[in-house]
Amino acid sequence: MRLKSLAAGSVIITVLFTVTHGAFAEVKVEGQAILFYTDDVGVFSATRRLSRDGDPTQPALDNRLTNQGSDVVFEPQLDVAKSFINRYGTTTVDVRGQGFIFTDNQRFNQGSLRVQGVHELTPETRIRLRYYYAPDQFLGDNEERRSGTHQIAAETLTSHIWSARFERALTPDVEARLFARYGLRRYNEEFSERNTDFWTIGPHVEWKIAPRVKLGISYHYERGLAEGRNQPQFEDDVSYVNHYTSADLDIELLERLTLMTAFHYERTNWTSGIVGDERQGAHENVYQGEVILVRRVTDSARVFVGVQRSSRKESFDAESVKNTNVGIGLNMVF
Repeated sequence: MRLKSLAAGSVIITVLFTVTHGAFAEVKVEGQAILFYTDDVGVFSATRRLSRDGDPTQPALDNRLTNQGSDVVFEPQLDVAKSFINRYGTTTVDVRGQGFIFTDNQRFNQGSLRVQGVHELTPETRIRLRYYYAPDQFLGDNEERRSGTHQIAAETLTSHIWSARFERALTPDVEARLFARYGLRRYNEEFSERNTDFWTIGPHVEWKIAPRVKLGISYHYERGLAEGRNQPQFEDDVSYVNHYTSADLDIELLERLTLMTAFHYERTNWTSGIVGDERQGAHENVYQGEVILVRRVTDSARVFVGVQRSSRKESFDAESVKNTNVGIGLNMVF
């Protein structure tokens, strides 16, 4: 699966560089590298992807999958974009590859591919389309239900997500966005009752409230339906209704120094009606905050340090699961 995703990415990049019908083409390459310390490898990827532009509704994380110990994680990212003008406006297509590489817990190594197209209808109006592919994500060793013997097996997941966002500048300082997505989460055979189809909708607002201060607010409503809802014998239905909201504040402290903060809250109401399923009538709350300090070294290079802290708790668990990630990174545009 990983070889297929790399091959697909290579083909798309080749097409971007060889096929355009516009008046001009502009190519931009952006690379980023972050080195993290995390205190829980089992929750690290869920914490990293919990953002309005990421994949906030990560799969159900049983308590067996958390508290897996600390590690140092390398997160590389490469984005190749190409813009061109046609009779309908300006179009930008880009491909981004991202990875999580663990020093000691290498079973958690994973990669993802994102393909995006942005079309500028007018200077104030854009349409953004995305496809996101994350194959063979190892979640941990968990208790399977399908055999009837509750054996311990590796739980893995592949995600396919398609999304669209309509973006409109209402004033020079305020931009409104309408976001929608549809996705598939497919598990390995031992956990296939968790295969889930989901859809999401929600508004985003970006507001420049002062010359050096920008505020972003978002809300998502999401409905997920798992195959387990029709397989009561496994007592493992991870269908849900999810409410996600976030607020981020960026403050330019100095000409080359910016403070970026964000807060996320997520409420998942499990909708299982199966007697004996621990998620019947249950819910999960996730609180997460992050602070990043960015220093612009040159026009094309930035360095940054940051910390993320999350707390998630299922209503049927006695204690919440905490995760702290501390990172230092470099971003460069070529």
